[in-house]
Amino acid sequence: MAHPSFDPVTLRLFIAVCEERNIARAAEREAIVASAVSKRIAAIEAQIGAPLLVRGRRGIEPTAAGTALLRQAREVLGTMARMHAELSDFATGAQGNVRVVAAPSVLAEQLADDIGAFLQQHPKVRVSLDERVSAEIVRAVHEGTAELGVLWDLSDLSGLAQLPYRSDRLCLAAPLGHPLAARKRIAFVDAIAHVTVSVAPGGMMDRLLQREAARFGAALVNRIQVSSMDAAARIVAAGLGPAILPREAVAQHPGAAGLALVPLTDPWAERRFVCCLRNDGTVAATTKLLAEHLSRAARAA
Repeated sequence: MAHPSFDPVTLRLFIAVCEERNIARAAEREAIVASAVSKRIAAIEAQIGAPLLVRGRRGIEPTAAGTALLRQAREVLGTMARMHAELSDFATGAQGNVRVVAAPSVLAEQLADDIGAFLQQHPKVRVSLDERVSAEIVRAVHEGTAELGVLWDLSDLSGLAQLPYRSDRLCLAAPLGHPLAARKRIAFVDAIAHVTVSVAPGGMMDRLLQREAARFGAALVNRIQVSSMDAAARIVAAGLGPAILPREAVAQHPGAAGLALVPLTDPWAERRFVCCLRNDGTVAATTKLLAEHLSRAARAA
């Protein structure tokens, strides 16, 4: 059996039928006669050897094969729309779009400033920036739904190209009146019993801290759990207990003046971030340019 051929018009008509649940309404929406819509869909069904649509209680509904085609059709047309938009940008002298996904820690620190500096140098480039956890960042770059990821290098980055970015230092963030607040530095083992606030339970940093505590036969007993470093800094500043937080992120918090940031002396407390991108020859020049800019900014800092 020959492979079915799908053209953009047929895909758009199929999506319209699935959304309208009616061939006549779909044809009206797409400014085409209903018989032409039916003919195109019937041709695809004949090619794949399976029905795509059935009549249900609420009108026409996709079969299992139709549901799969609907998902793929939306992805294909979305990719084509982005392609046309980016090529149009080149035609008008712009240099394209870059989709960046970054870990919360990176976004809380200097990434926005570094990207802002890049955009000032290249005013015709557009950047979209989203926050994701590390596993989602790696998957997005592998699958091509993002061109550039910025995250902690503890992640599994197999198969991806990497450029070094910035680093930060984990510290014990404590209220100024806390007994450990006057320390210049502290080992994690001496801080374990005092840590009562955790950030993003189950996340990469939380798992690291739990693992390191277990090495000393201890466990972190977190009375308060929050989802963001901003919330953790607020909780600590309110005097509800210390937390392990990245110094560079907390130092920018409005309440930082009320906190003591005592660096951890453990080697793993210095976190290194990287820019990751695909390593298959498909990376656009603008993406490489942004990754190299971020790496240079880190070296300069």
